[in-house]
Amino acid sequence: MSGLWNDFNDAQSNANLIPKGTLAKVRLTIRPGGFDDPSQGWTGGYATRGSTGAVYLNGEFTVLEGQYARRKIFTLIGLYSPKGPDWANMGRSLIRGMLNSARGISDKDQSPQAQAARRIGGFADLDGLEFVARIDVGTDAMGEEKNEIRAAVTPEHRDYARIMGTAGHGYQPPAQPAPQSSTARQPTAPATPGRPSWAE
Repeated sequence: MSGLWNDFNDAQSNANLIPKGTLAKVRLTIRPGGFDDPSQGWTGGYATRGSTGAVYLNGEFTVLEGQYARRKIFTLIGLYSPKGPDWANMGRSLIRGMLNSARGISDKDQSPQAQAARRIGGFADLDGLEFVARIDVGTDAMGEEKNEIRAAVTPEHRDYARIMGTAGHGYQPPAQPAPQSSTARQPTAPATPGRPSWAE
């Protein structure tokens, strides 16, 4: 008989949680914390410095499609902890995975192109990044269960192409929108005034 007050095996955990291990395409938005340390390459006001001295990116991951579309998952991406290197190493590992996933690179690929794709100009390159995440369940400061993202899924995974939407046509780099500058709308003047362009 279920529902007995001495047996909690059938009690439902937080029903709002996305099940641990769910794979989903997400978009990262970094909530800026205003902490910069140019010597570390932390610029643009993206990083947050906590009261303990730890530095992190305050990540808001929005599920883009599927049954959990529009759900938001909040996860801190560690950059520095006064307690030692582990948190920062986990953060670096997560970011590497996110870049691999977003840019369609195998984690084992050491080609120059792959190495270049794992470099960023700054945290602005991560803001808006879309990748396939493995959704996990952790606990918040109050001990309540919450979803978090600790790993990205890279192209070696059999479900990657389907979830990323690249099935059947390989990796497509994201299209860069054309810069909307006022000069783009001006007709271009011919190189030599008075001569038609075909006569150059």
